[in-house]
Amino acid sequence: MMITKLKHVSVFVLNQDSACDFYVNKLGFKIHTDAPMGPGQRWLTVSPPEQPYLEIVLMSIKEGMMFKKEAAMQMREMVKNGTFGFGVFECNDLLATYEELKAKGVVFIKEPTKEFYAFEALFKDDSGNWFSLTQKESS
Repeated sequence: MMITKLKHVSVFVLNQDSACDFYVNKLGFKIHTDAPMGPGQRWLTVSPPEQPYLEIVLMSIKEGMMFKKEAAMQMREMVKNGTFGFGVFECNDLLATYEELKAKGVVFIKEPTKEFYAFEALFKDDSGNWFSLTQKESS
C-alpha cells in the first residue's frame, strides 16, 4: 500500500477569526469546515480554490490538549516572529497576484524576483507565518 495524498496540513495561527478573514478574504480560499472541537476549541479548515480536497487547518495556539501553558507561549512567540510557519503557494500570474494581494493589504517581505529555482515573492499571513508565492511553470 502507498500513501495516495495529503488531505490536511496545519498552519498555527494566533487568532482563528482573524486568520479565517485573512485566508478567505485576502487569499481567496474557501472555508471547508468550521466546527466546535471541545471546550473553547474549533476545527477550522480552508482550501485553495483549485485544491478543494486539501484542507489547511488554521490551528489556534492555546493551552490545552496540544500545548502546555509554557509551550503555547513559546509557540505563539515563534509564530509572531515569523520563525515557525512556512509554505509555498502557486499562482498562474505572479505579478498580477502580487498586485491584487498587496491591494488587499497582504504584507510582502520580498517583491516578485526571478530566482534560479522559481519566480517568487514572499509574504506573511496575519499571524506571522511566511509563505513563498511562485508562478506556475508553463509546460
